Amino acid sequence: MKKTIVVLAIVVIGVVAGCSKSSGGGGGGAPVTCTGTQSFSADVNPIIQANCTSSGCHDATSSNGPGALMTYQRIFDARALIRSAVNSGTMPKNGSLSAAQRAAIICWIDSGAPNN
Repeated sequence: MKKTIVVLAIVVIGVVAGCSKSSGGGGGGAPVTCTGTQSFSADVNPIIQANCTSSGCHDATSSNGPGALMTYQRIFDARALIRSAVNSGTMPKNGSLSAAQRAAIICWIDSGAPNN
C-alpha cells in the first residue's frame, strides 16, 4: 500500500514539475458549466492534439507525466491527471486553453470520458 502511494505521489509530482508552467496561470480555477454532450473525437481530442502533443510535451515519445497522449486509451487512463492540470491552469505548458476548451475537456471527463 505504501509503495502504491509513493508511486502515485511521484507521478503527480512529475506531471506538475516536469511539464508545467512556472507561473501557474492560464485561466485555470474558474468554475466550469457543463451544457450538452462533449464528444471525444470532435471536441476533446482535437484540443489535446493541438495543445498537448504538438508541443512535444505529450507526443508519441514523451515520458512527461502520464506520457504520450496520442490515443483515446492513453487519454482515458490519464483523465484524472488531465482534469486536475486543465482545471488548475497548469497545462498546457506552452500556452493556455480558452474557457470553452477547458469546459470541453472537464465536462467530457465528468461525464465518464466516453469514446464517442
